[in-house]
Amino acid sequence: MARARPLAPAARHGVRPSSVVVPGGPWPSLLAFLTHRLPAVPEAVWRQRLDAGDITDGDGRTASASDAATPGRRLYYYREVPDERVIPFQEEVIWQDAHLLVVDKPHFLPVVPSGKHVRETLLARLQQRLDLPELSPIHRIDKDTAGLVMFSVQAASRNAYQALFRDRLVHKTYECVAPWNPDLPWPLHRESRIGDAVHFMQQAEVLGEVNAITDIAPLEVAGAWARYQLQPLTGQRHQLRVHMHALGLPLLFDGIYPVLTPEGANDFRRPLQLLARTLEFTDPLSGAKRTFDSRRTLMPLAEAPPAH
Repeated sequence: MARARPLAPAARHGVRPSSVVVPGGPWPSLLAFLTHRLPAVPEAVWRQRLDAGDITDGDGRTASASDAATPGRRLYYYREVPDERVIPFQEEVIWQDAHLLVVDKPHFLPVVPSGKHVRETLLARLQQRLDLPELSPIHRIDKDTAGLVMFSVQAASRNAYQALFRDRLVHKTYECVAPWNPDLPWPLHRESRIGDAVHFMQQAEVLGEVNAITDIAPLEVAGAWARYQLQPLTGQRHQLRVHMHALGLPLLFDGIYPVLTPEGANDFRRPLQLLARTLEFTDPLSGAKRTFDSRRTLMPLAEAPPAH
C-alpha cells in the first residue's frame, strides 16, 4: 500500500512552511544536517528553532536537534527574515467569491515569499487577513509593478483558472509612463525574443524565434513624457520593461532597466510607473464575462521630473 502523502503544517502569520527531505549522508544529527543543507541560517538559529518545537516532520512529530538524520524524513520549517522591512502600502480586494480573489496590489509588495520578503508579501498578507489557507496566485506581476493580481481560493477549482493563462484567454492591459518619441510609428506592435541578459536580474532582446509580443499605444502626451497602454500577448519575464527599453523608452523610475540599482535601494517616493490596469476573461466555472479594473493611478505627466 502506498504511503499517505505527508500533510504540511498550517500557515503561520500568513506564511506557509518550507520543507526539506533528508538525503543519505554523513550527518550525525538533524542539527548538523540543517546547518549543512541551509547554511544561510546560523547553527545557533537552527538549534533555537528545534528547541522551541518549530520544526516538525511529515508525520506531525516535533524534531529535535539530537535526532538522527534519517534519510527520507521530511522536515517542515518556517522561513523567517530578521528585521523584515515593512512595505507601507495596502492592497485592496476588488472581487471575492468561493473560487476567485482579485486584488489591487500596491507598488513594492512582492506577490509571494522570496529572498528577503516573507511576511511582507501579498500572499502572506491575504492568507492572514482573510483566513484562506488554500489561497494561491494564478499569475504574478513584479513587486515593482502595481495593479491587479488573481488568486485561486480553493485547490479544487484552481486548474480551471490557471488554464485561462496557459491558453492565453485572459486579456491584460497595462499602463506606463515613459519618454515620448513622436518619430516612432505609433501604435507599435513589438515582436522579439526575450532571453537572459548578463546579469540574472535583467532580461534582454536576443536573436531567435519570437517569444514576446506587445501592442503599445500612447494614451496621453505632455512634453517629454507620455502615458502608454501596453497589451502583452505573451508573458515573458519583464516583457513590458524590456520592450519599452529596447525602443529607447525606459519606464519612469525603473530600477532595473537600463541601469540596475543595488538591491534594497527602493525609494518609496519613486515607484516604477507601471500598472496592471485591467483583466478580462470568461469565467470558466460560471461562463460569466469578467472585467476587473485597477483603482490605482500612475503619476500625472505634469508631475514627472525633467527628462534626461
